[in-house]
Amino acid sequence: MKTILYKANTRGNANHGWLQSFHTFSFASYHNPERMNFGAMRVLNDDTVAAGRGFDMHRHLNMEIVSIPLSGDLEHKDSMGNQTVIQQGDIQVMSAGTGIDHSEYNKNNDREVQFLQIWIMPNQRLVAPRYDQIKINEHHLKNEFVQILSPNQDDEGVWIYQDAWAHMGEFTQEQTIVHKLHKEKNGLFVFVLEGSAHAAGELLNRRDAIGVYDVAELEITAQSDSKILLIEVPMQF
Repeated sequence: MKTILYKANTRGNANHGWLQSFHTFSFASYHNPERMNFGAMRVLNDDTVAAGRGFDMHRHLNMEIVSIPLSGDLEHKDSMGNQTVIQQGDIQVMSAGTGIDHSEYNKNNDREVQFLQIWIMPNQRLVAPRYDQIKINEHHLKNEFVQILSPNQDDEGVWIYQDAWAHMGEFTQEQTIVHKLHKEKNGLFVFVLEGSAHAAGELLNRRDAIGVYDVAELEITAQSDSKILLIEVPMQF
């Protein structure tokens, strides 16, 4: 088993006044040659957007873009005519493919919005752009990991053009779970959103993460009052 530890206080940090963003991997003005990606996962941004502010219309190509709101409401508009709001308990995905323009704004004028934006490099290029969002059944998250993303259109959660999976769990009590990876050459990224957990011999606190590869399964001990996101991606692509 090989591991890469990502402590919360070692992330890149950009404060634009209206936007506070923490970058696990190199992004915009933050460049760390040792933190370019974890396998096919290229970006993991932990963003807080001020009331009424947001990202103006901008373009993406050939990228799977996943957004997970943690609090508040995020208003989405795109060049395919979608105009929706995503909120805590939702997951949104865009396959940029041949090109998609979109904007994301905090819908509320009286409170911040917090969300994760994850970019995963696709296994198919120049596909027709697509958009989807679903509501995660948060009741099912209690004390177990629930699948929220996969490569399969008919599977649980949203789907993307890559052999990647994501699971999320909220734990009200200490619990040990052995998580089995779906594919032999994939790696697993464990991101503690709230609380703490033990994985691969490390104690992970709030917003700490660890990437694990060359392993078929991983034992994770979630502490009480914790919320954890698992992202499985190909290490070679």
